[in-house]
Amino acid sequence: MSANFVADVGGTNIRLAQIDNGQLSHIRKYLCSDYATIGEVINKYFAEYPEVTFTSGCLGVACPVTSDTISMTNNSWQFSVKELQADLGLTWLGVINDFTAVAYAVTVLTDEQKVQIGPGQIIENENIAVFGPGTGLGVKHLTPAVQGWLALDGEGGHVDFAAVDEVDIAILQFLTKKFGHASAEEVLSGRGLVHIYQAIAEYRGVDFPLTEAADITESALDGSCDLCVATLAQFSKVLGSFAGNLALNLGTRGGVYIGGGIAPRFTDFIRESGFRNRFEAKGRFRDYVAGIPTFIITEPDHGLIGAMAYLNQNCKG
Repeated sequence: MSANFVADVGGTNIRLAQIDNGQLSHIRKYLCSDYATIGEVINKYFAEYPEVTFTSGCLGVACPVTSDTISMTNNSWQFSVKELQADLGLTWLGVINDFTAVAYAVTVLTDEQKVQIGPGQIIENENIAVFGPGTGLGVKHLTPAVQGWLALDGEGGHVDFAAVDEVDIAILQFLTKKFGHASAEEVLSGRGLVHIYQAIAEYRGVDFPLTEAADITESALDGSCDLCVATLAQFSKVLGSFAGNLALNLGTRGGVYIGGGIAPRFTDFIRESGFRNRFEAKGRFRDYVAGIPTFIITEPDHGLIGAMAYLNQNCKG
């Protein structure tokens, strides 16, 4: 029996899966540090299914993909795509950035794998924006092409942070004083939550004892800390403003999707926050963005799903 496979390769873990009738199956997770090379762990996965001949694959990797040589950002793995393909005996191997995989995932997600925030209607075969606050801030746009979908590369997470209200201005001043520059990633990320918390505390002239984003989020969601509630509320507003900017950049009438590891943890909070108001607060272009839908990706396997979508579109093997 022959099959294709996909992998989601992070700095700490690698997750692999087979593609079975268009669905993921046999999902396994391995610790990267247990293996000297990526080829070693993939071959271990192959060996666990001796009845299967793996013919093609796609890897979503947490690092830049700009040449045949891939150097992982947060672990020691380095490999040649061509050499890895030969070593694994594959007829085709695709390697894409992990956030490119997230972007391709949104083209195939079902309604059960995402949550819509606010109004708007998807227009088929129109541009899509995808971004995700996590350790950093990933940004991608997708545009329809002859062969399917084309992901547009860029570093949108590092654009200037655009302040909208008085609290945003306080955050901007805090970040500028701390770093000399205020980028969107320093607000919309795990450390960004901490920066918002510290900036609002300084603005109010109160203490800020917490240092971890998870603790701030937990105290906001259980309502035990007013400063934390204000932090999460402002994070949600900035999230909406940034999403609206992405919608304007490329006319993303196919929707704006939020991935990453942070937003899905408090989807209900975002729904009740000022997120959508800030998304639509674009002056004369309010009506333009009002019809564009916004979603939070809730599917935990979206990285693998995106790698599968990319393979299905591009594999020639």
